[in-house]
Amino acid sequence: MRAVFNPTYQDDKKELLSFIENFTTSGESFGNGDRNRIKLFDFKARKINIKAFKTPNLINQFAYKYIRHSKAERSFEYANKLTDLGIGTPEPIAYIENYGGLGLKDSYYISFHDEPKYTYRDLVHHFDLPHYDKILRAFTKFSFQLHEKGVEFLDHSPGNTLIYVKPEGGFEFKLVDLNRMRFRALDFDSRMKNLSRLTPKREMIEVMADEYAKHYTKTSVEVFDLLWHYTSEFQRKFHKKQALKRKFKGR
Repeated sequence: MRAVFNPTYQDDKKELLSFIENFTTSGESFGNGDRNRIKLFDFKARKINIKAFKTPNLINQFAYKYIRHSKAERSFEYANKLTDLGIGTPEPIAYIENYGGLGLKDSYYISFHDEPKYTYRDLVHHFDLPHYDKILRAFTKFSFQLHEKGVEFLDHSPGNTLIYVKPEGGFEFKLVDLNRMRFRALDFDSRMKNLSRLTPKREMIEVMADEYAKHYTKTSVEVFDLLWHYTSEFQRKFHKKQALKRKFKGR
């Protein structure tokens, strides 16, 4: 086993490891568990979120032990890096890796569990949300700030940005599902491609283009044209893939 802890919670190792040891029989299930399992546990009068990553295939079992970082390690590493950059994410606590004969067997990422008011997905499906336009524009500005800080969030998709309404006014955003991320200078093309998975709704893209252009060196027309191009391309590929899946399932 390899276990790495946030220094703040170093003295809580025994309790945290007991959650991992009893993961299959305890804790409160969260989410649909399609790919990875997530459970909630009580810790320090709060909820923590433990994500158990799916056992990798044989090649990746070897790779995650000897060649590259596991998804759990990357999640922990990126959460700390985002925090250092002043970008919101639930506070990271630890990651744990268990090894077998071939390599990595299973791995876990532990963070505090946050309950947002919305996610970006709510904006896609509910145009009647209070302060809708303000939230969408604030989210767009947040995405621009990510790009300015050299953060390329590769899973920048509807469910992975948590949205909080501040009591004093304004909004806060936190990123989750962090294991796919790059840190580099982003040109215009990369920025628009990065936003292309968020929504198929043209009216949302129009607002986002207008807001993004306020903070960038391109006009709203230039932003809209390139963002709509990449959004349409992503949607075309997505629906083609879904159609193929339905075709093979029907056989």
